[in-house]
Amino acid sequence: MDSQGKPPSEKQFEILIRMHADARRGLRLYYVYEKMKKFGVKPRVFLYNKIIDGLVRTDHLDLALSVYDDFRFDGLVEDSVTYMILIKGLCKAGRINEMMEILAKMRANLCKPDVFAYTAMVKILVSEGNLDGCLGVWEEMKRDGVKADVMAYGTLVTGLCKGKRTDKAFELFQEMKAKCFLIDRAIYGVLVESFVACGKVESACGLLKDLIDLGYQADLRIYNALIEGLCSVKHVDKAHKLFFIMLQDDLWPDFRTVNPILVSYAEMRRMEDFSKLLMQMEKFGFSVINDLSSFFSSFVCVEERIPIALDVFRDLKVKGYCSMSIYNILLGALKKSGDVKLVMSLFDEMKSTQIKPNSLTYSITIECLVALGEIKEACTFYNKIMEMSCLPSIDAYCSLAKGLSKIGEIDATMMLIRDCLASVMSGPMEFKYSLTILHATKSGQAEKVVEVLDEMVQEGFPPSDVAFRAVISGFCKHGTIEEARKVFSSMQQHKLLKESDAIVYEDMLVEHMQKKTADLVLSGLKFFGLERKLKAKECNLLPL
Repeated sequence: MDSQGKPPSEKQFEILIRMHADARRGLRLYYVYEKMKKFGVKPRVFLYNKIIDGLVRTDHLDLALSVYDDFRFDGLVEDSVTYMILIKGLCKAGRINEMMEILAKMRANLCKPDVFAYTAMVKILVSEGNLDGCLGVWEEMKRDGVKADVMAYGTLVTGLCKGKRTDKAFELFQEMKAKCFLIDRAIYGVLVESFVACGKVESACGLLKDLIDLGYQADLRIYNALIEGLCSVKHVDKAHKLFFIMLQDDLWPDFRTVNPILVSYAEMRRMEDFSKLLMQMEKFGFSVINDLSSFFSSFVCVEERIPIALDVFRDLKVKGYCSMSIYNILLGALKKSGDVKLVMSLFDEMKSTQIKPNSLTYSITIECLVALGEIKEACTFYNKIMEMSCLPSIDAYCSLAKGLSKIGEIDATMMLIRDCLASVMSGPMEFKYSLTILHATKSGQAEKVVEVLDEMVQEGFPPSDVAFRAVISGFCKHGTIEEARKVFSSMQQHKLLKESDAIVYEDMLVEHMQKKTADLVLSGLKFFGLERKLKAKECNLLPL
């Protein structure tokens, strides 16, 4: 255009700026602005505002401030939009001191920000979690004599509650009441939740009374928070009464409503009340079996509760509340706590019922059997999972691989690793590195394998038993015993392998090499048809 004697105009640059701003391409927008300067086009205040706003919105605040410096150098005068764009950007970046300077300029050169401008500042600072900045802006608003409206109060109260500054939030709430504002139920809700979170349940209950006195009806969120709070301070009977009040208000409870009550009854061993609540849940259409699964899942997160969970389950099982999901949750919790014998006991109990184990059940059991040293039975359960056309858990794969390694089943370990990586989307890094080690042994050089093991260490995966078994398997197939010994020696020098373990691996290496050699000899005899003659010769050598 310029070469044709038609240099681009400000309007044409504006079109490009608008397009990049709408597409949130901040750097391209700034590039167009730089082109404007090269062509000697000076933007108007409106276009400067558009450029600065586009850069602020795309988190390029420093570039926006540099454009603002050009704005001032051009002798242009800021309007309220210019100031507010900069103030919002500085608020979002947490640069409160600079924001206060811009605010002072706006106040001196133009006018005081109105309540909407201050509310916007508070909202941005709340979204960024900068509560000190929020309170600073609030004080500036008071200093300017700007009267906060319901929106401004509500924004700040909500932010303070989420930031666990409940006392300050309640102080502002009291100001709202003194000014006779119509307070939204949502504000009551965040205050109730905040009071419950900091253990001030009585204050939360007082807010409920206040809410009802004003003619409001509490929503499910408020009732759930209060019930949870009452249960946390051991007032479960009051929580149960509140549950009935909620039903009278035609509110439909959910699992979050009843779970705290169930937990309290379980901890207090009040199983009769626990069962009555389950019957009430059934009347209101709850899926009790599914909800009990959710209950046990959250209940056993605290290890000290696991014995209680087992007692509760035994009581419920007699009444017909039993499912495979609940069994799996309890088995998983017991396994995590290290009580593998109790896992096997519960598994045997499960087999005596009509509930059939699934792949998760078998996966948990495989880990426990490996821990007990019963590797062959663990392999049986692995085969059962395969027969079901399912897959074991990653933990079950890892556990079984380590178990097979310990009993010297190196080929079976490598086969399991390959099956896992072929079936699972994201297999364990330990398995991936084991295959890398096998590939490196094809070179027949110990140095290549040591490089892989060093990489494992650098990536935070120190060589394990499975990795060293891969070294043995690979060199017995593709290399020599001497090269494998060099690897173990190098690992000892780097203090990644104990001397006692190195001796074990040495014996295993020799044994595995002998086995592989014997297999090769037998394969050769079969190929040449000499196997029968060898057997006949052996028979002739037997004593009569």
